[in-house]
Amino acid sequence: MGIFDKFKIGFKKSASAFTSGLREIIVKKEIDDKTLDQIEEYLIQSDVGLVAAEEIKKIIGQEKIDPNKDILNEVNLILRDYIITLMKPLENENFFNKKEKLNAVLISGVNGVGKTTTIGKVGKILKSNGNKVMFSACDTFRAAAIEQLESWANKIDVQITKSTQGSDPASVAYKAIEEALKGDFNHVLIDTAGRLQNKKNLMEEYKKIANVTKKIDPDAPHDVILVLDATSGQNVINQVEEFNKIIPLTGLIMTKLDGTAKGGILLALAKKYKLPIIALGLGEKEDDLQIFNAEKFAEAFTQIN
Repeated sequence: MGIFDKFKIGFKKSASAFTSGLREIIVKKEIDDKTLDQIEEYLIQSDVGLVAAEEIKKIIGQEKIDPNKDILNEVNLILRDYIITLMKPLENENFFNKKEKLNAVLISGVNGVGKTTTIGKVGKILKSNGNKVMFSACDTFRAAAIEQLESWANKIDVQITKSTQGSDPASVAYKAIEEALKGDFNHVLIDTAGRLQNKKNLMEEYKKIANVTKKIDPDAPHDVILVLDATSGQNVINQVEEFNKIIPLTGLIMTKLDGTAKGGILLALAKKYKLPIIALGLGEKEDDLQIFNAEKFAEAFTQIN
């Protein structure tokens, strides 16, 4: 089974629910204005977003769909092509390539998105590409977070820089980058405390971590990745907005797409922010993080072979 065959299966709950909803709307041999309006409304309900929904409706309305063909399949083909056109420029497989110089990656997200687990999975992919990887346990508010990251470091056999619970997170990040430079590491992944975007003091702490890395390298952090939970729906738009204000984001990772989450939120994010999509998460296992590929995502979303 190929890596994206697994993704297609993992994403099936969400995609099947989406396609079933479309099937209930598209019951005629032709698509009239009323059906177009229903499709647009359904896309908005599926978290695709107003702008994308309007554009898809317009494209479907302009297409001359042969009434002798499977109308639902034809609509799905239009949707697939739209997704590919929108999201192809947002692929960033190069993120996982071996770097010549140290790449300091700040990874953030609100509580419960699966951030620390995602770091472990990212680390595994990076290592498999020949990178020397270090984890930096900067979520010092919870002892469990340090232990969880250490468990992942042991599992995939990478180095970790940590301190005790309650330590200054910025000092841990500084120490990690220092050690990574001395040890010729390619990547250091900095785990930050899960924080709500509306908690000013925690966001200030987050900013401090980024500022401290600049004392060693003015270009650091080289990547700022926000981990998002697909089951949060439209709330992720606000998260991207707020985190992007503090430190400009360079990429997104979407987790929990293996349930009944509406994957349409990725389209809304792509349309509004045009941020690179690094990877998609489908579960808890080591290999359940898939490097983002627009064509494969579009096929999985529409369940087209």
